Amino acid sequence: MPVRVWPRAPLKMKKIQIISDKNLQSQKIKKTLLSVLKKHEPKKQYITIVIGGDGFMLQTLKRNKRSKKFFYGINSGNYGFLMNKFSSKTIIKNLSKANVISISPLEMTVKNNKNQFRKYLAINEVSILRQSRQAASLSITYGTKQVIKRLVSDGVLVSTPAGSTAYNLSVHGPILNLNSKKLSISPISPFRPRRWRGKIVSDKSKIIIRNLNPQKRPISAVADNIEVRNAKNIIIKTNKKIKFNLLYDKNKSLQKKIKIEQLRRETS
Repeated sequence: MPVRVWPRAPLKMKKIQIISDKNLQSQKIKKTLLSVLKKHEPKKQYITIVIGGDGFMLQTLKRNKRSKKFFYGINSGNYGFLMNKFSSKTIIKNLSKANVISISPLEMTVKNNKNQFRKYLAINEVSILRQSRQAASLSITYGTKQVIKRLVSDGVLVSTPAGSTAYNLSVHGPILNLNSKKLSISPISPFRPRRWRGKIVSDKSKIIIRNLNPQKRPISAVADNIEVRNAKNIIIKTNKKIKFNLLYDKNKSLQKKIKIEQLRRETS
């Protein structure tokens, strides 16, 4: 995925939009940021500054999926993998020199047990989870190829490169480079076959996951944090028509964060 430096051009304050979470820390950062922006003018255009955690950033991006703006995240949560660290002293410089990374989301189409269809976007991952005490029984195909005929597990997860260090990493899935053009299919607590580790596939074809026993073994399909219950069939594909442009401080890009997680995994 391309990383480029913004062109330097004069910016009017009205071209900067600030979207903030409602928690106390986010509001405190917003107040300080507004004070700084009154005194200085960053040399970038059409920026949306998002103050919050990763979850708030994901929500904001999905609400603005047709926007051509660039999103700069400021972390007020815990980890903040998609966000930048805030400093009132360096924020103008960071905005002016930030690099942009473009990512495309997954599109999840679910058919439920009433033959109704639901469609949602996922920036990090689509997770298929058992809905009862019974393990899920799933088949997975990729394009015209069968990935696995029958997987009995707590579920399965399809991750983008941007989300490969999130839930995907917790279920021991691989970390993907942003420019890999790959998706990760990772089982969640596999029972049969117990040693199946998943598969890395191209992001060009669609992945189809079928519930082999929807009456006895119901499942949920979750796009990031939006759940569809009693899923029968799930189609997952990369929506290349949508691109989210994320801004990162020059020396702390998303690509660098992913590489750090890879090193941590190799040495842990």
